[in-house]
Amino acid sequence: MKIICVGRNYVDHIKELSNEKPIDPVIFIKPDTALIDNSQAFYYPSFSSDVHYELELVYRVGKVGKNIEAKFAHKYIDAIGLGIDFTARDVQSKLKEKGLPWEKAKAFNGSAFVSTLRPICESDFSNSIEFELFKNQQSVQKGNSDLMIWNVSELIADISKYFTLKSGDYIFTGTPAGVGPVQIGDILNGYLQGENLFELAIK
Repeated sequence: MKIICVGRNYVDHIKELSNEKPIDPVIFIKPDTALIDNSQAFYYPSFSSDVHYELELVYRVGKVGKNIEAKFAHKYIDAIGLGIDFTARDVQSKLKEKGLPWEKAKAFNGSAFVSTLRPICESDFSNSIEFELFKNQQSVQKGNSDLMIWNVSELIADISKYFTLKSGDYIFTGTPAGVGPVQIGDILNGYLQGENLFELAIK
């Protein structure tokens, strides 16, 4: 199982981090050791003092596929949910300054959380999907799938040109504006279309 992540897929988030808008999707991968079970907590890593949450729509791959056309993408996804791409922002900044890969900041143990998933239907590929993150009962991040630069079907078409998708893989589709730090003791709650899909403690 692999976790395929998309960076810089929302214009407002690109602006808040002063990044350039990409011409093609920015793709990176987290190993299976990055995954937190949705019944567990996130444990703050010892090597960072500035870990940020990044709430994202997550799609689970339901069958093997490669070189998938966008119009057939819905046939390869069986569930939708929410995820958090935890990022050691201080580590990432140092790596970016040196032009080095981001894995230490993005793919460390416990850096990928996936909520409870719900079965997906074809309309989930065309309708607006709203999602929201609360930290300590305060809304901190809101997103809508309509604001993606590349929608999930386009992402699947692009990703599957380079990587064979397998059943059980997760696709993190990018984060909207509003990312920010977490501290030990925080409680995160994620909502998909108004439904509370997770509660996650930071320890």
